[in-house]
Amino acid sequence: MGENQDRFRQGEIAALSSIAMNILLAIIKGIVGVISNSKALLADAVNSASDVVGSIAVFIGVRAAKAPPDEDHPYGHGKAESIAAIIVAVLVFMVGIEIGRSSIESFFHEIQAPTMPAIYAIVFSIIAKEIMFRYKIKVGKRINSDAIIVNAYEDRSDVFSSLAALVGIGASILGGKFGIDWLVYADPVAGIFVSVFVIIMAWKLGSESIHTALDHVLHDDETIEMRKLVLQVEGVKKIDGFFAREHGHYVIVDLKISVDPYITVEEGHKIGKNVKNELIQHANVQDVFIHVNPYNEE
Repeated sequence: MGENQDRFRQGEIAALSSIAMNILLAIIKGIVGVISNSKALLADAVNSASDVVGSIAVFIGVRAAKAPPDEDHPYGHGKAESIAAIIVAVLVFMVGIEIGRSSIESFFHEIQAPTMPAIYAIVFSIIAKEIMFRYKIKVGKRINSDAIIVNAYEDRSDVFSSLAALVGIGASILGGKFGIDWLVYADPVAGIFVSVFVIIMAWKLGSESIHTALDHVLHDDETIEMRKLVLQVEGVKKIDGFFAREHGHYVIVDLKISVDPYITVEEGHKIGKNVKNELIQHANVQDVFIHVNPYNEE
């Protein structure tokens, strides 16, 4: 129980850190974007603002996932994290659309090149987001959290989108400085690139989270070690059926085993109980449902 609570504590700290950092970045980039007249930086500020909402969804999902099984949710609440990940992906997708729309509109108006503060703000954002990505991906993999991992890759997408914004802002500043009018539009072009990248990332992460939420069953090559654990239990003659389905950060196993047909019901039950304990203790398994069959060589 202590290990499980530590897992959720790490997830909550990661989500809260992300919320604080994204609020800071959204404020800095929004203010500097207005002052420096940068469409790309404003687009990046909107992206950071959406990250705040996404991180809040992750925090709520992690807290909900730690609730123990109850009468209405006998399998636990592990899927809360997958649902949070889907919410994050949808929010990121919508932000990507809005960034693209705003950037395209800029081509129908006369614009001015942004100023140098935009460069400083975007560089700070790149460094901060890369640090957050490395921290959250490490935590997400350690505690096996879909929501934290998706949120981490959202930070990585922000790094690449901010790099695109940096190139666009820099080119636009150079265009304004040397009187190259068409180069001034590199700023909104960068905003379009950011939007496309964000949309693709949201689609990829969202589809993966939906796949997990729809009772994804682990493939045979992913359950080899679990099957070995079952066959090592004394009294198990054969595995007749094995389904391990992801339920958020843990796995639920549905299992059919064959035992000696001439033992007592109590002995068969004891073998099944030993199999369940073995899987829960040595694999990332939350619960096991076992059907015991009489062994038949044919």
